Amino acid sequence: MNPHLINKFAIIGIGEAPVGKVPGRSPIAAMLESARLAIQDAGISAGDIDGVIAEPPLSSPRFLPANEVASGLGIRPVYAQSTGVGGASAVSSLAAAIAAISAGFCSVVLFTMGDSSWSYQKGHMQPRGRLDWGYEEFEEVFGLAEAAGGYGLCARSHIEQFGTSERHFGEIAVSARYHASLNSNTQMSKPISMEDYLASRWIVEPFRLMDCSLVSDYGGAFIIAAVDVARELRQPVVGISAVAAANTHRFVHQADPVTTGACEVAERIWRVTGLSPDDIDVAELYDSFTYTTLVQLEDYGFCPKGQGGPFVEGGRIRLGGDLPVNTHGGLLSQGHAGGVLHVTEAVKQLRGDCGERQVKQADIALVTGGGGILFASHAGAVLARL
Repeated sequence: MNPHLINKFAIIGIGEAPVGKVPGRSPIAAMLESARLAIQDAGISAGDIDGVIAEPPLSSPRFLPANEVASGLGIRPVYAQSTGVGGASAVSSLAAAIAAISAGFCSVVLFTMGDSSWSYQKGHMQPRGRLDWGYEEFEEVFGLAEAAGGYGLCARSHIEQFGTSERHFGEIAVSARYHASLNSNTQMSKPISMEDYLASRWIVEPFRLMDCSLVSDYGGAFIIAAVDVARELRQPVVGISAVAAANTHRFVHQADPVTTGACEVAERIWRVTGLSPDDIDVAELYDSFTYTTLVQLEDYGFCPKGQGGPFVEGGRIRLGGDLPVNTHGGLLSQGHAGGVLHVTEAVKQLRGDCGERQVKQADIALVTGGGGILFASHAGAVLARL
């Protein structure tokens, strides 16, 4: 990110559709619902938006999702794009929006994504088509058990190299569920204990059920504009201090199992902002599995490589700890929302709007996203209350 763009743009509005089990609501309906809430939150009209970025729903792939969202809102944007980097899409779209506005293509950009994964899986809805993940051709034929299998291989490498324990992963799961219990828009609201975690069934060793993110219906949205525009609106100004991305591989056999593209992203955002991990008040880290939270704590420099396990001990990543992580419950407990609700939660924390789960003196937040096994695509951003 160009240093001249630091805090020149802001997230002016956010919206979240209900998360969890929402039978009968299509992905586009969830995207439109969250978009309308974001527009209302910003205090603007739909006609003020001239750029739309949308992530195609994974469980029911669609053609021209940005155009469909725009049509549903009654707008005709001059800039419309569809993303395709999965869980990295929400954070990486901050960069796309900044680039589009800086280039003069548009002035106010809406990002939205949503899906009905739970409803499709349970047979409440019929998908329009089947997404070709690519793993079918190159890895599943050799026995890879989808994402849990790929991430499980990486977690096992971490265990063997550094002595990471099941209780370290359990601490991440228990913390996420505690935070979700304080969130009114969540799929899993009942707290769990370490004993509950250890008693949960195996999915793919070393992952138990509670190591794995949920299957959810969801919708989320946010709106980006110049800081000068944000200062004229109703909400506290949440600036975008830095955003960066790394695309390191495509398949898990090409990846380093214990180091992700977050290392590259971290180097860029710390360098351009002059900040360090010690300056972060709250971290919303993409948590498709407990392992991804742990490895990002290392790769962003909150602790040395191999020390993610000891770092999470003693409630350090819970509210009241040194570094509250995933204060909304994350993908592990709030719901698998593709990373967009990590962004909206970061904004709410910086505004001071989180009630019981509010982090004291939350001025600077780190938010990340990851697409593909072991973050084939990874994006990270620093947001700050201005």
